[in-house]
Amino acid sequence: MRKWISMLLAAVMLLSVASTLAEDKIKLSIYAQYADDDTKVPYDYAVEKLAEAFPEVELELIVQAQDDGATLLALAAAKNLPDIYQTGSGILSTFRNSKQIMVLDDIAASTGFIDKVYENSKDFLYADDGHIYAFPYAGQEYVIWYCNKALFEQAGLEIPKTFDELKHCVEVFKEKGIVPLALFGQEGWISAAMYDVIATRYNPGGIKALDRGQAKVTDEAYVKAAETLYDLAKAGLFQTGVTSSNYDQAAAMFSNGEAAMFINGQWFIEDATKALGDNVEWMYYPSTDEASWETGKTAFSGGGSISGYAVNPDSPNAELAAKVAAFMSEKYCEAKIMLRSNPLVALDVGMTNESLTPMMNALVAWVPSMTSTTAFTWGLTNPDFTEAIGTWSQALISGEYTAEEFIQEMSMAVK
Repeated sequence: MRKWISMLLAAVMLLSVASTLAEDKIKLSIYAQYADDDTKVPYDYAVEKLAEAFPEVELELIVQAQDDGATLLALAAAKNLPDIYQTGSGILSTFRNSKQIMVLDDIAASTGFIDKVYENSKDFLYADDGHIYAFPYAGQEYVIWYCNKALFEQAGLEIPKTFDELKHCVEVFKEKGIVPLALFGQEGWISAAMYDVIATRYNPGGIKALDRGQAKVTDEAYVKAAETLYDLAKAGLFQTGVTSSNYDQAAAMFSNGEAAMFINGQWFIEDATKALGDNVEWMYYPSTDEASWETGKTAFSGGGSISGYAVNPDSPNAELAAKVAAFMSEKYCEAKIMLRSNPLVALDVGMTNESLTPMMNALVAWVPSMTSTTAFTWGLTNPDFTEAIGTWSQALISGEYTAEEFIQEMSMAVK
C-alpha cells in the first residue's frame, strides 16, 4: 500500500513540476506564413528545433493573411504588432518611420548570423541606412512560368515562344475546356508579377525600374506591356473570375491537370513535381518574336530583397525575440534545402541536397547565365507604387480595364 501511495505522490509531483514549467515558458507571438507545404514545412521544422535550443520559449502562431500586408499594417496602426513578424522592404520602410521595427545589428553579430549570410545575399541584410531590420532566409527568388507538358502534347501544341503562339495555345486549350493559365489573381503581388513578366520582354528592368524611378509607366516599353497583357487577358489566358481566385484554387487547377500553365515563384517547384512528376517543367517567358525570346532568356522577373523575420521593439522580451527570429530564419534555410528541394537561400548552413528535383537543377544551372532580375512587390521601396501596381495589375488581368486606363491610373497614383 505504501508503495502505491509513494508512486502516486511521485506522479503528482511530476505533474506539478510539468505544470510549473509550462507556466514559466516565455510566450512569443509570431506572425508567419503557414498556408501550404512551402510555408508549413519550414515553420514546423524550425519550431521543432526551437524546442531543443530554446526550451523556455513557446511560440504562438498568428497565420499571416494573404492580403499584401494589409493586416500587418492594421496591427501596427493599433499598436498591436506581434513580437516577431515576417516583413518585406516596403513595410519595413514604413515601420522604420514609425519606429515599430527593431534594429538587429547587435543580435545579428552576437548570434553569428552575419557570418552565415552568403556574400551575394548581403544586400538582403542591410537597409539603405546600413542597419539590419530583418533576418532573411530567402536568397534570390524568381517568377517561374510552369507548364504541363502532357497537356501541350495531347493538344498537339509546342511550348510557346512568342505572344502570338501563346494566343494560339489559348484558343486551342479553351476549345478543349482546359484553362490556359491559372492565376491566383486575388493577390496583388502575383498580378504585379504577371505584368512584370511581360514588361521584362520590353525592358529588363521591369517593375523594379519603375519603383526606383529609372523608368516611367508612360514609357513605350511599359505601355506595350500593358497592351500585351490586356490583349492576352481578353483572349482568355486566365480562368473565369481570375481576380477572385485564391492560391489554393489556382494551384489545384494546375496540379489536377485542369490548367495548362501556372505562374508562381520557384518555391512551387517541389509541389509541382509531386503533383505532376515528369509532366511539369518551367518555360522561358514568351516574347514579341523568336529572336527576342532567345535574347530575353537571361532576363528574369523576381529577385532578392530585404525581407524576413523582424522584431517588435516594444515587445516585453524584445532581445529574446530577436534571438529567436535569427534562429527561425536559419532553420528555415535548413528546411528549404533538405525538405523543399530549394537551395536558393540566404544563409550558408553547411547543408547540401544531392537529390534536387530536375526542375530545380535546371534553374540552378541557369542562374549563372541570368543577366538581370527585377523584384517581387515585397522587395519594392515606394509604398505608393507598390499599392498601385498591385491594384491596377489586378484590374488589367481582369480584362475589364484597358491598357490606357491602367497607364492613366498608375500615372496618377505615383505622381
